[in-house]
Amino acid sequence: MSNNGNEMNGTPRKAGLRKITTSDKHDGICHDMAAPTVKAQTIDELHSLQKKKSQPSTPIKGAPGAFTPTISDDQRQKQQLQSISASLASYVRETGPKVVRGDPANKTQSINSSSAAAPKEHHVEAPTISVSDSSLKFTHVLYNLSPAELYEQAIKYEKGSFVTSTGALATLSGAKTGRAPRDKRVVKDDDTSEELWWGKGSPNIEMDEHTFMVNRERAVDYLNSLDKVFVNDQFLNWDTENRIKVRIVSARAYHSLFMHNMCIRPTPEELENFGTPDFTIYNAGQFPCNRYTHYMTSSTSIDLNLARREMVILGTQYAGEMKKGLFSVMHYLMPKRQILSLHSGCNMGKGGDVALFFGLSGTGKTTLSTDPNRYLIGDDEHCWTETGVSNIEGGCYAKCIDLAKEKEPDIWNAIKFGTVLENVVFDEHTREVDYLDRSVTENTRASYPIEYIPNAKIPCVGPHPRNVILLACDAFGVLPPVSKLNLPQTMYHFISGYTALVAGTEEGVKEPRATFSACFGAAFIMLHPTKYAAMLAEKMQKHGATAWLVNTGWSGGSYGSGSRLKLAYTRKIIDAIHAGSLLNATYKKTNVFGLEIPTEVEGVPSDILDPINTWSDKDAYNETLLKLAGLFKNNFATFTDYKIGPDGKLTEEILAAGPNF
Repeated sequence: MSNNGNEMNGTPRKAGLRKITTSDKHDGICHDMAAPTVKAQTIDELHSLQKKKSQPSTPIKGAPGAFTPTISDDQRQKQQLQSISASLASYVRETGPKVVRGDPANKTQSINSSSAAAPKEHHVEAPTISVSDSSLKFTHVLYNLSPAELYEQAIKYEKGSFVTSTGALATLSGAKTGRAPRDKRVVKDDDTSEELWWGKGSPNIEMDEHTFMVNRERAVDYLNSLDKVFVNDQFLNWDTENRIKVRIVSARAYHSLFMHNMCIRPTPEELENFGTPDFTIYNAGQFPCNRYTHYMTSSTSIDLNLARREMVILGTQYAGEMKKGLFSVMHYLMPKRQILSLHSGCNMGKGGDVALFFGLSGTGKTTLSTDPNRYLIGDDEHCWTETGVSNIEGGCYAKCIDLAKEKEPDIWNAIKFGTVLENVVFDEHTREVDYLDRSVTENTRASYPIEYIPNAKIPCVGPHPRNVILLACDAFGVLPPVSKLNLPQTMYHFISGYTALVAGTEEGVKEPRATFSACFGAAFIMLHPTKYAAMLAEKMQKHGATAWLVNTGWSGGSYGSGSRLKLAYTRKIIDAIHAGSLLNATYKKTNVFGLEIPTEVEGVPSDILDPINTWSDKDAYNETLLKLAGLFKNNFATFTDYKIGPDGKLTEEILAAGPNF
C-alpha cells in the first residue's frame, strides 16, 4: 500500500499532527527532523543568538558603493572610545579614563582590548597627578542606547522608574522638579564680556574660568567614579547645513532617554562617522556642587562655558536643564551665523504658508500651533535662516498637568512607549496616570519624539514664515483680540514679551499680575534682546511676513469681572490670519497703544474686536488701560539705553511704537 503522507507503516495519522521521520542512521531511535537544532552549547550562547548587531541601512553620501567603509569596525570603535575618553578627561590627570562599551552587569564583556587613553591636552594649567584609583578601573559606556535598552536600565537600576498603562516610562527628577535659573552661570571672559547681555534684566549670571573648572572637575570625577555612564551623540537643528553635534554624558537612563527624545537622532551611518562633538554636557546632577566654591549660592549649579563649548550640571536631576541649556547655546552660536534663534511654535499649511507662534505659559501657544489642519514643524525652538525655518529639536516637551484626551488628543496619544513622563502620579495597580494629581509637582511633563505627533512634518523644516503671531493672555482685559503690527510695533512687543497671569489662588485676590519676558524667552537668550528683535524685523521685511498681536485672555473686564475670550473665536482669528483674509480687512487705530484692529473677522462678533465695547464701565476700562500702559513703560525702561545701529534711529522708532499717554 502506498504512503502518501497521511499514513505511516499502514497506520492512519491524525490530521494536524506533524510527520515524524527517522534518521538515516538505523539506530532504532526516532528523531524530530522538522527543524534544525540551535547552534548553541550553553544557555548563555543561546541568549547571545537572541540579539544581533544593527547595520546601516542607507547609503553614505559620496561613497562609491552602498557602503564602502574606509576603516574597520574595530578601528572605528577604538576611535569612538578615544573620543569619549577625551571628553571625560580630567585636567588634573593626564589622560581620560579607560572606557569600554557595554553594561558592566554583562560579565561576558571583554575589556582586555577596548580601553582607549585620551591624548594629553593642556587647556588649563593644573598640577599633574600620575595615578588615581579611577585610572585602575574601567568605566563602561552605554552608548546611544535605544529606548528599549534604556527602559531596561531604568527599571533595573533607578528607583522610581515604572512602565505606565500606555507604555510610557514614569520617573522622578528628585528634589528639583523645575529649572533653577538663579543657579545658572555663564563664564565671563574677554569675548563673552563684550558679546553677551549682562546686568539688569539679563538671565546671564557671571562666573570665572577657574570656578567653572572646579565644577567641571567635580562632575567629571563623579562620572568617572561610576561603573557605567550613558553617552548620547546627537544633533541640534534639522537644517543640516547648520546643525550642531552634541554629546551628553549622564549617570541616569532617564536622562539619556530624555535627550534621545529631545535631540535629533542620528542615522546609524551618521553615528558611525560622528567624530568630535561641537558641544558637550556633563550631567552629574545626582552630585551636589561644593557650596564653599566661589559664586555658588546653593548645592545646585548649572554652568556654561562658551569658549570650551561645555556645560556642567551639579545638584539637580531635572532633565529640562539640559534641553534649555542647549537652547541657550544655540541662542549664542546661531546669531554668529546670521541665523535667528527663536523660542516659538511653528506650523505650516498645506499650501506651504508658515506661521510662527510666540507666547509665554498659559497663552495658548501649544494649543494654537498644534492644528490638525496644518503640519507641525516644531513646538518650542526654531531657527530662521536664509532658506527658511528649521526646528532645533527632535522632540516635544509638553506640560501634562490637567491633560485631557478631548482637549489635546495629539499630546494624549503621544504618551506611549518611548515617552518619558516626569513626576506624574499613577495608580499603583493599573499604572494609569492621574494627570490631575499635583502631589509631586504642578510641573509634570512628557517628553516624546516629534514623529509621535501624526501631522508632524519630517524633516522639520519649512519655507520663510508668512505670519508672526505674538500671543498674550491679557488678564487686564484691555488688549484687542487681534491687531496688526507694523515693524517697530513688532519689535516693541517682541522685546516686551508680555502676558498677564492671575495673581494666585488665595481667597479674595483678583488683581492680575503682568509678566514680561524679553523675546518671549528671557531665561534662555544670551545677547541683548534688541539684537534678536532687529534680526526678526530684518527677516520679516526681507521675506514679506506680517506680525499680529493676539489676545487670548479676558474681555469685558479684568479677571474677576470679565470673561475669557472663547477659544472658538481665537481659532477663527488664527484661521483668518492663515488664510490671508485679514490683510484685506478694514482697520481702525486704538488709543494709548496705537494698535490697528480689524472692524470685522468672519465668525467673530464685531463688537468684541474693540475691547472698550465690551466694558460696561468705560471709566474703569480707561483706568485699567493706562495702568497696563504704565507697566509696559516701566518694563521697557531696561532697554532704552541700548542703541541699535550707528545713529540709534531704530531704537527711537521702537520706543515710539510703545504706548503713548
